[in-house]
Amino acid sequence: MEAAGDHRNERKSVNALCDFGRSVLYEVSGPFCPLATSSKEARSMKLYNEDNPAPNPRKVRVFLAEKGLTIPIEHGRLMRREHKAPEFMKKNSLGQVPVLELDDGTCVSESLAICRYLEELHPEPRLFGRDPLERAKTEMWIRRAEFRLWGPMGQVWINADRRTAAVNPNQFKDYGEHSRKVVFNAMRFFDRDLADGRPYLVDSYFSMADIVLLCGIDFARFVELAMPEDAPHLRAWHARVSARPGAAA
Repeated sequence: MEAAGDHRNERKSVNALCDFGRSVLYEVSGPFCPLATSSKEARSMKLYNEDNPAPNPRKVRVFLAEKGLTIPIEHGRLMRREHKAPEFMKKNSLGQVPVLELDDGTCVSESLAICRYLEELHPEPRLFGRDPLERAKTEMWIRRAEFRLWGPMGQVWINADRRTAAVNPNQFKDYGEHSRKVVFNAMRFFDRDLADGRPYLVDSYFSMADIVLLCGIDFARFVELAMPEDAPHLRAWHARVSARPGAAA
């Protein structure tokens, strides 16, 4: 009986992981229950979020921590599938988190859109750039992180990970394995570019680009795509960014 119970629980976990995996290329699916954070209070809002390893919700939490902002958070377990409930689908028709609900009921989804909105309301410290050049470089590195790392990483998780294979009958394993090589090539690209010794992606300025890449690198490790040993500059950058208090959010 105990073994059967363990098998059922494992099956539930795999189903939840696969549900998460199907949307990792976009914004991660997830439900909710109450929690609170940080120090500087934003106007009346609510953030629908999810715990680690969900990487897109984590982007917003790290952003909030770096800003010192407090927004009430509602989170829960993927396996409850509350994100597919009709009430939540009215907030985001894609049935995904994160979602920021404003005091008038307006909802904003997509992690970067949420962060940009909050940056407009609470500019300091600026995380999308303090001048035109920093803003351009921050955008450049965000796009490089998303296109070069996040996209293929999601394809490995969906198409080549044993944990999603059990409940995803349509895996394209060859494409997933090819994407694995693309991820490692991306990590080596970042490593080469950081070889000049600068502390962050945008020179000495910590930005939203660092947050996006950090969350991607950490989720890649969850997908068993750890940083290569021959990427010392990327590893040093990762250790530096991970040591910031906001990275634990």
